[in-house]
Amino acid sequence: MRYILLVFLAFITATQTLKSQILPERDRASLIDKILADRFDHVLPDIMDRTGIDMWILITREYNEDPVVKTMLPSTWLNARRRTILVFSYDDTKFKAEKLAVARYNIGDNITSAWDKEEEPDQWKALIKIIEVHNPEKIALNYSENYGIADGISKTDYDAFMNVLPSSFKSKVVSAEPLAVGWIETRSAVEMQLFEELVGITHTIIQEAFSSKVIIPGKTTTEDVVWFLRQKVTDMGLETWFHPTIDIQRSDEPLENHIKAFTNHNEGQVILPGDLLHCDFGISYLRLNTDVQEHAYVLKDGETQAPQFLVDAFAKGNQVQDIFTSNFETGKTGNMILKESLTEAKAEGLRPSIYTHPLGLYGHSAGPTIGMWDSQDGVPGTGDYKLFENTAYAIELNTTVNISEWNKDIRIMLEEDGFWGPKGFKYINKRQEELILVD
Repeated sequence: MRYILLVFLAFITATQTLKSQILPERDRASLIDKILADRFDHVLPDIMDRTGIDMWILITREYNEDPVVKTMLPSTWLNARRRTILVFSYDDTKFKAEKLAVARYNIGDNITSAWDKEEEPDQWKALIKIIEVHNPEKIALNYSENYGIADGISKTDYDAFMNVLPSSFKSKVVSAEPLAVGWIETRSAVEMQLFEELVGITHTIIQEAFSSKVIIPGKTTTEDVVWFLRQKVTDMGLETWFHPTIDIQRSDEPLENHIKAFTNHNEGQVILPGDLLHCDFGISYLRLNTDVQEHAYVLKDGETQAPQFLVDAFAKGNQVQDIFTSNFETGKTGNMILKESLTEAKAEGLRPSIYTHPLGLYGHSAGPTIGMWDSQDGVPGTGDYKLFENTAYAIELNTTVNISEWNKDIRIMLEEDGFWGPKGFKYINKRQEELILVD
């Protein structure tokens, strides 16, 4: 990859501030715009060079925004305006992408308006003029069978564009899927600094939720903890991209199947001593998203630690994580990594299920899908996408463990955010290696 990871000194102060407090809205906006400028200057040309696409056209309309366009808008633009058309033209001799908007306005400081409506009243004709001047080899539009995030052009806009596009260019129109996915999945060095802090905040909130500050055994319900998480996020000035869940496994209840487990059918159960708790929780901040699942044990009277059989079971979850992440390799597809990991884990006597997804600008983001809970033989399309460097993932999986003391199976369900880069795999902000204890 030709992309060089850059760290701007101007960002460091803001990153350090994040450790002690969430940034005010004005400071957030400034940081978002600086990150976006960095991505336009370095991530965009790198991905256009890698995919061999020399012109990328994104067409969207206000309140019906293309998911990719939403990640390109400046901090003060909460939506597109009217019909917004972005044109990125790549010059491989300069390793630079020209950024134009066929719109009445500049798109922040990064994308320059290239349409004078008084001179050319027709927006489509203004777009065609830009295409003719640049004479690209490929014209990429955001349509994709595999990725909803990369399928942002509406039928209305696609038809209108193809109707005005000169016949000499029609054969050059291609799907922007590899370019759109590359833009969405690639993380900059500055983003990763912030991501580490954000995952740390996520862990801290979970620690508080799974504590005596929140849980009174015999009184507190799982729904009480869920709404604590939601309120905590709001009070901190953050957001969450999905409604959190809290569920229980205990000795006198059978193990749920995956469908029931993922629909959280036992909402509102009272938490009791001896319960094995599980959470699924994530937050959104500075256009990044986290996704974490961890376990806690509710101590019984007289206990100072979790029973050894649960400690041992939890260790098997970490073991599956280690097997799985050891199979990461640039150029492998998600399906390849899935197959190798499941085969190796089963050979070691484990009963794993892997359903890891890309993470970053979206929670369930674009990139290689590495299994789904109901597709353990591979995922057509998104599972065939290759692993690239400088990408982040929710390392989501579980392993089923028989607990003779409870005369049943339990499921250790873990999800920790990880990064794949030039130096290999690492957890963005550590991982859970011990059960959280609720006394």
